Amino acid sequence: MEERIIMTDENGESVEFYVLEETRLHGRNYLLVTDAGEDEDGECYILRDMSRGEDPEAVYEFVEDEAELDGLYRIFSELLDDVDLEK
Repeated sequence: MEERIIMTDENGESVEFYVLEETRLHGRNYLLVTDAGEDEDGECYILRDMSRGEDPEAVYEFVEDEAELDGLYRIFSELLDDVDLEK
């Protein structure tokens, strides 16, 4: 069964993502997620966990820095050697 997370966008709408992999780098957790279910093609995104200890729910933000994205895509590509990731 695929792990899913639901985020709220800037319009207050719920958006569902499927978690493909997670990793920890420099003390921060990252998720590789997709907007498509199993056996579907979709877009991949990398989310940075911005949660603090007092947060009642996890807080994620999209990674947008190109240098950070490049490094994280390489890491996730190695972790998921059977998945073709395209940036």
